[in-house]
Amino acid sequence: MKPFSLLLGSILSVAVIAVLLLTFGVKPRGPTEQGAALYNVATETTVRGVVRAIEDFTCPVSEAEMGRHLLLQTASGRLQIHLAPARVMRSQKFSFSPDDQIEVVGSKLSVQGQESIIARDITRGNESFFIRDRAGKLLLIQQ
Repeated sequence: MKPFSLLLGSILSVAVIAVLLLTFGVKPRGPTEQGAALYNVATETTVRGVVRAIEDFTCPVSEAEMGRHLLLQTASGRLQIHLAPARVMRSQKFSFSPDDQIEVVGSKLSVQGQESIIARDITRGNESFFIRDRAGKLLLIQQ
C-alpha cells in the first residue's frame, strides 16, 4: 500500500506544480521583449557621431542580460546606443569599431539616468544595418 501512496503523492505534487505554473503564466521571454516594450516611435530621433567605445554590460533593455552598446560622441555630447543582446550581436556578420562614423535612427530614452537610444537602423558610409523593425522588435537572429 505504501508504494501506491508514494506514487499517488508524487503524481499529485507534479499536477499541483503544473497548475501553478500555468496559472501564474510562466512564459518564456525572448531577448527582445523588453527592448520592444521600451521602444517608442514617438521618441524616434536620428543622431550622427563617432563611435568611441563598444561595451558589453548587463542592461535592462536586453532583459537584464549582457547587452552590446556603442558609446557615441555626437555634436551635443555622448550617447549610449543600445544594439541587442551581446550573444546575438556576436553571431552577426557585421560589427562596429572605435572611430566609425555612423548615423543612428532609434528611440530616445533615459536608462539609469543616462541619455540613451535603442537603435533601429544604423548607417555607416553606404552600409545600412537594420537592428529592429518600426515597432522596436529585434530583427537580428542568433545564427
